[in-house]
Amino acid sequence: MRGLWFRCAAALAGVMWMCGAAAVHAQEPSTIERMPLGDPAGAAPADVTPSPDPTTPAAIAPPTVTVEWRVANPFRFFKNASDTEVHRATWLSLDAAKRAAPILAAEQALSARHPDGWAATMIDDVCWSATRNRHDCGDGAGYVSPNTHKVLLKLTGVEDQRVDCTWLTAPLSKTNERGQSVRQKCNEEASFDIPYPTGARVTVEIGGREIARTDVKVTDLLVAAVGDSFGSGEGNPDVPVRFSPERTATYAAKDVRLAGLPARIGEWKRIGDAAFNKEGARWLDTACHRSLYSHQVRAALQLAVEDPHRAVTFVGLSCSGAEVTWGLFLRYKGNEWVPNPPDLSQISALADAQCGRETADLIDMPEAYHINGAIPELKGGLVLKKCKRELARKIDLLLVSIGGNDIGFARLVANAVLSDDSTLRQLGGWFGQIHGNMQSKALLDRLDERYKALNRAIHGILHLPWNEADRVILTAYPPLAVLGDGRRICPDGNAGMDVASDFSLSQKRAKAGSDLADQLQRVMVKGARTHGWSFATAHRNAFIGRGICAGFTDNAFSIADDLRVPRMVDNKWEPFAPTDYRAYASRQRWFRTPNDAFLTGNFHAAGSVATRALAFQSLARFQVLLAATYSGAFHPTAEGHAAIADAVTDRARAILKKYGQQSTAALTP
Repeated sequence: MRGLWFRCAAALAGVMWMCGAAAVHAQEPSTIERMPLGDPAGAAPADVTPSPDPTTPAAIAPPTVTVEWRVANPFRFFKNASDTEVHRATWLSLDAAKRAAPILAAEQALSARHPDGWAATMIDDVCWSATRNRHDCGDGAGYVSPNTHKVLLKLTGVEDQRVDCTWLTAPLSKTNERGQSVRQKCNEEASFDIPYPTGARVTVEIGGREIARTDVKVTDLLVAAVGDSFGSGEGNPDVPVRFSPERTATYAAKDVRLAGLPARIGEWKRIGDAAFNKEGARWLDTACHRSLYSHQVRAALQLAVEDPHRAVTFVGLSCSGAEVTWGLFLRYKGNEWVPNPPDLSQISALADAQCGRETADLIDMPEAYHINGAIPELKGGLVLKKCKRELARKIDLLLVSIGGNDIGFARLVANAVLSDDSTLRQLGGWFGQIHGNMQSKALLDRLDERYKALNRAIHGILHLPWNEADRVILTAYPPLAVLGDGRRICPDGNAGMDVASDFSLSQKRAKAGSDLADQLQRVMVKGARTHGWSFATAHRNAFIGRGICAGFTDNAFSIADDLRVPRMVDNKWEPFAPTDYRAYASRQRWFRTPNDAFLTGNFHAAGSVATRALAFQSLARFQVLLAATYSGAFHPTAEGHAAIADAVTDRARAILKKYGQQSTAALTP
């Protein structure tokens, strides 16, 4: 009789409710046979099927019982699953139309709920050690190479979920070995640590009878990111600066144009002193101005939350100011002074991360990457870290943003926006040498060789298989100053730049810079095609009409779209109080203006550093220029990064699908 019971329970998913009734008859045949029809003891009439015993598995579980599961914390860069859940829940709440650009829609939804930015609530619980300059969760466990993933499971289709279910696990890699088990109400979510990468079989029983089973195998992607300021998230500190409602700052006593500007909160006495610096903006990585708003972070995060069977291990190393040479191949200390700057180049740091708990070797490579002398910076003395192939974790996606600094694009921007008598034109060591298209064109001609060297390192140092080169996603730079018709450039003037008189946009110079940017785009397309990389460029059209001059200089509909900087005039803030400025409010422009940068990042050099660099100038006057440039001017806003991330994620989905790493459970747009 037990054999019939077992067959009914095991075939529950494909057998009708009659199986439960048949089991009742089969369990006690002698009793049923002895009872006469209509017996007062309660036997059923011959033409009535007895009701199933309410305690039997067949009575509790209908034939469509299934186990649904998801990774508890799919974005492993966040220590707390609750932080990842904020983004997952936001994604799930989007309607079909908004899922066409889900990261941008999510950023706009989050900014409405968090006026000071959502990253401020999460920055303190990430797997990054600022003191060690390494990805580390601080729990002693390996970050890059996990052994297990916590998985949440629930039953669907159990009719009476108040009864107890017993959950059992068994490693798929080992026969006849049991894993964890738990007994709880059937309507409660179960939680297990599932071995990675082998997975486990999960079965569910009621009263000792199996009612459902599934194999749980997590797909964990290693998503790595390298590059420059457009990759790091420059312009978008995780915690923006806060200003005093009444205090003002005067940067040059004899220059009324530098008086009455917003001042940081706090008890500081002088601009640049320790108390002043303490009230500054906060970054995930201060030296590199790397933040959670980076499009590289957002793309990896989206890939994590949209597939319940996937986890993402993210290793982000992009650094503001980096080039292929100084940054990717050679150690670069970052854009802002810190006591412990990065100690490795980005390629070496990524190779080191691939090794996990093992040690990557230092390899002397004096002749491998200078491309027959075309890249003199890499000729002689080049030492890189390299993890042994058998130890290195394979990179599933490599997000790359590089090339702009290699052709001096920031210098072109400076040429377009700085007045002829600007102090910064005299200080190439801070902003970068100011130059025009002729100098950049010469550098552009050499970018091909730098991409070639990078490609060699991706395959030779980082062990990405040559036949999987499309796992590299090179990201295009968005247009900076293109108006809504897609043809015209922002006009002459200082809209969005009146924080200091040094700024004055020249349409002619901006047009020349835009033309060179188009040439850079063509070189990037060629480089990606030559080396088999994927290229993300769909976002460029989305930036048209959202450039540096988008907004209003009077009668703005919102403070976010006001291009003016607040000043204290006759003891009254005009056109708005700096405390009302919201760095992460939704706005028309997707680039930070110098005014935006001053109100968001407010970078100032330490007094001693600035004094040594600028002994012949007024320190205070120089600081306002730094606050309006080195804080991320001319870089995408959080919304801009989200739009870029949508384009990158679209490319990533296609790549993962090609290599069988997109599960059928993924909730893609």
